[in-house]
Amino acid sequence: MAKKAKGNRVQVILECTEQKESGLPGTSRYITTKNRKNTAERLELKKYNPILKKMTIHKEIK
Repeated sequence: MAKKAKGNRVQVILECTEQKESGLPGTSRYITTKNRKNTAERLELKKYNPILKKMTIHKEIK
């Protein structure tokens, strides 16, 4: 029986900030992991938004 890992890595969801302001339907979301110990604050990355067809800032939700 395998042991359950008690790591610091957690799964987070990144959501586009510019698309909410534009009023277009749909959402651009990405799932990634982060180390809770090294980055306690919310993650913020530049990712591609296929609806707006450009690179936008995606912020961590929840």
